Formats: sequence, structure tokens, C-alpha cells
Amino acid sequence: MQIFRYSCAVFLFVFLTGCGTTPLGLPSINNGELRERQPGNFVWHDLISDDVSGSIRFYSQLFGWEFTEFSPLSERYWTISHRGRLIGGMVAQSSLPTTNDVSQWVSLLSVDDAEAARQRVLEAGGEVLRQPITLGERGTIAVFADPQGGIFATVTSPNGDPKLTNHEGDFFWHELWTASADEAAGFYSSLSDRVSVEGVKFASEQPDVVDYQLLVRAGFALAGIRSRPAQDLPTLWMPFLRVSSEQRLAEILERVPQLGGEVLVPAIARPAAGFLAVIAGPSGAPVALQTWSK
Repeated sequence: MQIFRYSCAVFLFVFLTGCGTTPLGLPSINNGELRERQPGNFVWHDLISDDVSGSIRFYSQLFGWEFTEFSPLSERYWTISHRGRLIGGMVAQSSLPTTNDVSQWVSLLSVDDAEAARQRVLEAGGEVLRQPITLGERGTIAVFADPQGGIFATVTSPNGDPKLTNHEGDFFWHELWTASADEAAGFYSSLSDRVSVEGVKFASEQPDVVDYQLLVRAGFALAGIRSRPAQDLPTLWMPFLRVSSEQRLAEILERVPQLGGEVLVPAIARPAAGFLAVIAGPSGAPVALQTWSK
């Protein structure tokens, strides 16, 4: 099994814009509440799955997620809730204009101004894969590639962004695995005047082994950027789900194959703290698990 596929997130947004001249509408990312935006944070996650029923069973039983079919896009799009809060959506791969297997998680970055973000991406040497487009209550979405080929999407929600929580099974961290962490950090920090970069050195690692950078806003770490774990990996954004303890991680990893998934990377100690594993659901889309105490 190929552990990490090349990201084809643009297919998702071709699907969402529909085949006609009128874009398809999508629900709000924050249950319709009026909240402030959190620029620089990843605030939404869409799963492209070639096994919808298997994915629903897998994540429902593993983390207690709830999937709700979105009526206007029946049998094509589902919203995902955790503890009563929307955390993402799921798209049936069969609805996408491709015959390739592009099952993956697509993480969306919050921005205040979609057009301004597009201009900054171009000025910083990135590429626009999908021009900003408004999709009903979801807001304005666009797809870009950074200079090293890492694909990311942005969202500008009219009602602001959902409240970030830290329960087990929540998305709580994102890392860019790339060829040059320094270059990537410069690119992403240039997209917002409020985001800066902080380098991190871990006592248990040699400085030339892992180049780790933090994207920071007002003293709050937004995401990490690191040299990729293996040279044959493409540049990609990896989403992380929180697990409460090492024991719980072991229990979850034991259940993954029982529910039709696969453990891609067994639990390993992280230099910063905790333990990391990488799993894939029945569709093959990878996601990292990280132990982290509140």
C-alpha cells in the first residue's frame, strides 16, 4: 500500500463548484454561530473517501464521530460532528472527476480575505490551483500550492470560525512535511502580517536531522513545519488527532485493523512530547495520532 498519496485536493473543489454555472452551497462550518475568524488556524477538514460506509463505521466506532448526509448533495457529501461540534465533512470519491484513487484528508486554513490571500500566494512564489469561489454558508474557498508543491486550501467563513477544542478525537495540530522547512516557513509566514516563525531545537535530536519551525500568532502556535521524514515523500500537510494517553493510543491502534483500517506508522516517541502514530481508515487516507495531555 502506498502510505502517502500525492495530494489532489483540487478535485474536491471541482466537485463542490458543480458542473453548471451556479456553485453548490454548503453548510456553515460553525453551526451558524457568529464568531471571530482565526486567521492562520486550520479550522475545517474534508475527507475524500472511496469507501464511504467503511469510513463512517471506522471513525464512528474509533472516536465517536457522527456523520450527517447533507441533503442538497445526498449520497455525495456528509458533515462530521464530534461532541456536538462540527469538525469536518466527507466527500464520496465517486463524485469526483477522476478515475485515480485520491482518498485523503484536506485541511482548510482560515483567512480574512480570500483575494488578498491569493495575491500573497502569487507574490511569494506559490500557485493558484482553484480561484476563490463562494459556496453558500461555507464561505469563500480557494486551493493553492506552495513553492515546494505542498497543496493547501483556504476558507473565509461569513460567520467566523468554529471554536477550537481539545478533546480526544479532535483535530488539534497540523504539520507540513517538506524538503526545506526554512523556505516553507518563510512562504507561509508571508501570507499574514500577524503570523511569525519560531525555530525549535529538540535536545534528543541532532540539529541537522530535523529542521522544525513553528508558525505563531500572538504567542500561540498554529502549526509546525518540518523536514520530511523520508526523502521519497511528497510535500504534504498532515492533520493530527489528539489521543489522551499512551495507553489509549495502544488501545486505538489495536482496534484500527479490526475496523478495516491500517496502522501505517506504529507508535513512536516524539522529541517534543508524547507519542505519534499514523493510521489510515478504509479509504487509505492517512492521519496522525498524537498523545497530548490537556
